[in-house]
Amino acid sequence: MTIVNRRYVLATRPEGAPTVANFRLEEQTIDPDRLAEGQVLVRNRFLSVDPYMRGRMNDGRSYAAPQALDQVMIGGTVGEVVATRHPRFAVGDQVALMGGWQEYAVADATTRGAIRPVDGSAIPLSAYLGPVGMPGITAWIGLTRMIEPKAGETVVVSAASGAVGSVVGQLAKLRGLRAVGIAGGPAKCAHVRDELGFDACVDYKAHPDQRSLVHALKAACPYGVDGIFENVGGTILDASMALTNDFGRIAICGMIAAYQGDPIPMAAPLLILTRRLTVRGFIVSEHQTHWATAQAELAAHVASGKIRYHETVSAGIESTPDAFFGLFEGRNLGKQLVRLY
Repeated sequence: MTIVNRRYVLATRPEGAPTVANFRLEEQTIDPDRLAEGQVLVRNRFLSVDPYMRGRMNDGRSYAAPQALDQVMIGGTVGEVVATRHPRFAVGDQVALMGGWQEYAVADATTRGAIRPVDGSAIPLSAYLGPVGMPGITAWIGLTRMIEPKAGETVVVSAASGAVGSVVGQLAKLRGLRAVGIAGGPAKCAHVRDELGFDACVDYKAHPDQRSLVHALKAACPYGVDGIFENVGGTILDASMALTNDFGRIAICGMIAAYQGDPIPMAAPLLILTRRLTVRGFIVSEHQTHWATAQAELAAHVASGKIRYHETVSAGIESTPDAFFGLFEGRNLGKQLVRLY
């Protein structure tokens, strides 16, 4: 019996902000009885949309190959195995994989890391796409391996209400640091302070120019800034850099201000020299040796309630493009997901 799979493919490459015209919703049939040896068929329950996907839509050199035209859009998913030809996976197993923007996905379980068993009994299944998945692991690696903080230091986190930034600040607090977030709007800043436990949060929308933002950050960081976890770039990074202490460390996780193609020149690059700053860009997939350690700590903190998280969930495969657009318009709070069933 064949299965009808609905999926979004990249139809055209965007110029500037992506639009619905860049995607095409297709149907394909999958015969579970015709899986190849080692393959597993998964019904995706949740799919993830993330800012990095915008960069992958461009046809240019980057840290990974561009998203191919007329192929299913990349992205993480979690779901249940519905057919299998691999001895390590059984029908009904819960798994995480890069299943893409589609309702069903076929994974090659013989490829290391292509599909991973997860346990949704103690932790909600969707958390494996958020604080216990790639975003949480990104936060853990950026903080612990790139910034390498010491208790008592101050870390500034941009996009602090997002899937990655929200975990960075909570991990920082668990390590004895002062965590200062930057987010857009009073509601998001209240969430960062009151729900996530950051020491302070600065509303960048209330401080549209660098001078005003620096002044607000200075009040929140009375002892300067020792570490910056950067997700945005532009004026926000400039303001945080202006307050860095000597030998500060900056982890560049994302540059969402540049994802639509806008230039974001750095206002004061001389600070890198005069304050002897360390600036490191990193890609989480290049740090696989730390994933197990990171995920174990994150899972324990989520299960115990020490790490809290929020999800913004859209319903149905048809809602996926709009959920993606919302990332760049600030519509989501925490992790943006699409529930497929």
